[in-house]
Amino acid sequence: MRNNVPQKVLLIISISLIYLSHPLFAEFDKPIKASKGMVVTANKLATETGLKILKDGGNAIDAAVAVGFTLAVTYPYAGNLGGGGFMVLHLSNGKNTSIDFREKAPLLSNKNMYLDDEGNYIPELSQTGVTSVGVPGSVAGLIYALKKYGTMSLAKVIQPAINLAIKGWVLDDNTASSFEHFLPEFNKYNSSKKIFSKKGQPYKKGELFVQKDLGWTLEQIKQKGRDGFYKGKVAKLLVKQISKNNGYITLEDLARYNPIEREPIFGTYRGYKIVSMPPPSSGGIALVELLNILENFKFKTSDWNSSSYINKMVEAMKYVYADRTYKLGDEDFYPVPKKTLISKKYAKTIFDKLTPFATPSTTIQKDILPKQKESTETTHFSVYDKYGNAVSITTTINSAFGSKIVVDGAGFLLNNEMDDFSAKPGEPNQFGLLGSKANSIEPEKRMLSSMTPTIVLKDEKPYIVVGSPGGSTIITTVLQVIMNVIDFNMNIKEAVSVPRFHHQWFPDKIYVEKFCTNKDTEQNLTKMGYTLANRNSTFRILGSAQAILIDNKNKTIYGASDPRRNGLAKGF
Repeated sequence: MRNNVPQKVLLIISISLIYLSHPLFAEFDKPIKASKGMVVTANKLATETGLKILKDGGNAIDAAVAVGFTLAVTYPYAGNLGGGGFMVLHLSNGKNTSIDFREKAPLLSNKNMYLDDEGNYIPELSQTGVTSVGVPGSVAGLIYALKKYGTMSLAKVIQPAINLAIKGWVLDDNTASSFEHFLPEFNKYNSSKKIFSKKGQPYKKGELFVQKDLGWTLEQIKQKGRDGFYKGKVAKLLVKQISKNNGYITLEDLARYNPIEREPIFGTYRGYKIVSMPPPSSGGIALVELLNILENFKFKTSDWNSSSYINKMVEAMKYVYADRTYKLGDEDFYPVPKKTLISKKYAKTIFDKLTPFATPSTTIQKDILPKQKESTETTHFSVYDKYGNAVSITTTINSAFGSKIVVDGAGFLLNNEMDDFSAKPGEPNQFGLLGSKANSIEPEKRMLSSMTPTIVLKDEKPYIVVGSPGGSTIITTVLQVIMNVIDFNMNIKEAVSVPRFHHQWFPDKIYVEKFCTNKDTEQNLTKMGYTLANRNSTFRILGSAQAILIDNKNKTIYGASDPRRNGLAKGF
């Protein structure tokens, strides 16, 4: 980090004065410190599981796979077997790679599957019920990573999840409250009601939550590997659950599913190397495109969250999210112009268009207008080991608890990821994000995502490992965490904790967290022509970053779990 102590002190004093009385930002303590390894997740039991794997001699990939399976048990809100995700890896030998285990459209899908006879979009078909389910990829992706880059057996890393499922774990207040909140949805399906309620009555904090069916499924995976999920008894139960409610996934879909190892998206920002996720994630391209645009500015520490700073950031966000709408999709099906989008030259053409006032979103692209929808959730975890391996993983079942449908007898939730396709050009998904032909539905195509698992390298070694949940806000969350460290000299705890803002082209509004802006800043932004979203609408909290910073010079690892969620950073 730069040696800029006076500005650093001024920044922290100003932050402390603004946020000290608010519980979300009250703890500006130092990040968790370690020397050998670090695990940061959104769930304490998952973090403990991953850390034990590291202490037992496993590498970051072993620990990450253990975390992934554990989250399916202890964080059903977003952890999963029935969803998918993305993984970015930096290996101790210097190799950078990524693994795409995103869900796929079933073979029986088609571009008109969510339209009525008159061509009108029917959102509930893509967002609820078995018609919303994509072919899951999480199990295949985790096993692929373990076999190729791990050092431990599947039996070793999956056993903690099995134990927690069969023996049970004590519900904390947040989890019990989420079960109760979604109880009306769970009660629509007997298989879900059986798992997430006590005969229709809500669980309470402190009660033991046992998932024997899920434990049985994990045991099938332990014994038979990917075939324990994609073939045999578990696969038949999944397809039975789908088919009895007129869904699309077949045994052939499951048998054909494979993760794909892809070359990451690479970029640079002020001398640091960015390694992020390629399509069908939009995250890596959008992140690098944003950083390329913003690199043309020189920010002072005192600029942080000023009206001038927000103006520059928001104007760049508008152009990048417009590009996301029209130019990004699964590049196995659509020719994504990624070399252009991540080029410094292209970024400069956008930079030259930026104005010190609000450019109306309709002047960037005029041919489609959106309606606003609600946001949903994913989960992210970051791992670093004593060997120098770094893993950044974001996984999802899309909405909270996915489709809310548990596979009867198998105990795991199904995703509702088909909503992430563009079911009809110009119609937004539940994140309010628009789509075009680039992200239209096709059999076996992977739906576009905003997930942005990222590793920042300094001198070709891991420096920041970061990612976040939050739907369309993921990209801007990761962007701001990285810039908070590099441009504003924050430690990693400060970088993930301070308030954030977001703009996604449409709706043409700036979403700001509480205490992100003061009255003067808001007045200045209004004079510039901006509309600030109501603090109670759509995005009240922007992301929940789980991050690690590695100080290779001093051989120290720092971890930080975002205070917006009840996660844990722990190292040794």
